[in-house]
Amino acid sequence: MTPFLPQEIIRNKRDGKTLSDVEIEFFVKGISDDSISEGQIAAFAMAVYFQGMSVAERRTLTQAMMHSGHVMDWSGFDLNGPVLDKHSTGGVGDKISFMLAPIMAACGAYVPMICGRGLGHTGGTFDKFEAIPGYNTTPDFKTFQQVTAQVGCAVIGQTPAIATADRRVYATRDITATVEAVPLITASILSKKLAAGLEGLVMDIKVGNGAFAETLDFAEQIAESIVTVSPIPTAAVLTDMNQVLGHAAGHVTEVKESLDYLSGAARDPLMHEVVLALCGRLLCLGGLASHQKAAEQQIEQALASGLAMEKFAQMVSALGGPTDFIERTNHYLTAAPIQADVYVETPGYLQSMNSRAIGLSIIELGGGRRVASDAIDHRVGYANFAKVGDFLDAHRPLATIHAADQAGFERAKAQLLSAIHIADGAPKSSGMVIKNL
Repeated sequence: MTPFLPQEIIRNKRDGKTLSDVEIEFFVKGISDDSISEGQIAAFAMAVYFQGMSVAERRTLTQAMMHSGHVMDWSGFDLNGPVLDKHSTGGVGDKISFMLAPIMAACGAYVPMICGRGLGHTGGTFDKFEAIPGYNTTPDFKTFQQVTAQVGCAVIGQTPAIATADRRVYATRDITATVEAVPLITASILSKKLAAGLEGLVMDIKVGNGAFAETLDFAEQIAESIVTVSPIPTAAVLTDMNQVLGHAAGHVTEVKESLDYLSGAARDPLMHEVVLALCGRLLCLGGLASHQKAAEQQIEQALASGLAMEKFAQMVSALGGPTDFIERTNHYLTAAPIQADVYVETPGYLQSMNSRAIGLSIIELGGGRRVASDAIDHRVGYANFAKVGDFLDAHRPLATIHAADQAGFERAKAQLLSAIHIADGAPKSSGMVIKNL
């Protein structure tokens, strides 16, 4: 490869020039082998933040980052369906992966899902699966692929062997105010997902006060960039994150709500809308359904037959979790010592909520990290959370707080009450799906 100076590549991008494939590949290789410094990564990220990247540059960056680590090959497995996955930009109470992976497996797809830890006020799917005793969130690639092929789905945590360059880039973006650079967001997400050997991807782009993308415009920029740059069939669904998704937020509480959803014991209509939208798009992308309505019928059948729940149970068992996890959920999931309802002081309709503040309150309870080394208390969080439009009074609580001690309960109660707005009239109802791309 032609020798380059990192500072000249940074200068070119700083001055608004289009980088060549070899320049981008050289820079990513330098990130991977540590020949490029953190300062140079920071300067490059800032240059991209202000100058942007063409679609061609984004594609090259994505491919280079994807090939900076292990790339899965499914050719040795006799799969009789497409390899598909979903990625969410994160939110409060976002437990969709728990439902989507087994539903897709029940419909004939294979879902090798690599998920992340909680970031800021948003919860992480990785952390939620860690609440299940014995569940191996970090198996080797051979086991990961075998379980996916055997069961139809496997959900594990991120590994440093996947898209290794992205780990350094992301860590630097996080401390240099360049997280919002759309070309880098695109390459970061796609490089990791494409490394799993996918044949189709659906993006769940959250929009609202509890989302990474607070505005519709920013969410559309991310969605359009990813759909355009991706070399595989990819769709994006913009969904609302101005309230807690479902009725639970935390870890154990979300696992339980997910199981209630899969079994049909309780199924929040708004959360179901998101599941149908995402699973439906994926089934169509993978050629397992001819159109969205047909896809939704398959999803409903997978749930009604119990096959989706069965796939979830098989996945948990195959990855080291209890073989009777579904039958003895309460035995295996440790409950918080304090579980008490919180009520509003003045009756009225729940007009709005600050989802970000609610997510941060879970960290205060001990259910998140202030620094990377913090241990998580999987027991704490919220259940029975009211929805926007619900009438709250002395009979209908805002939520049930799961806390480790009384002091934690009192703090969470104060934070929740300050994070909502109550009004006399009911707000205009709206769906969860904002836009499809």
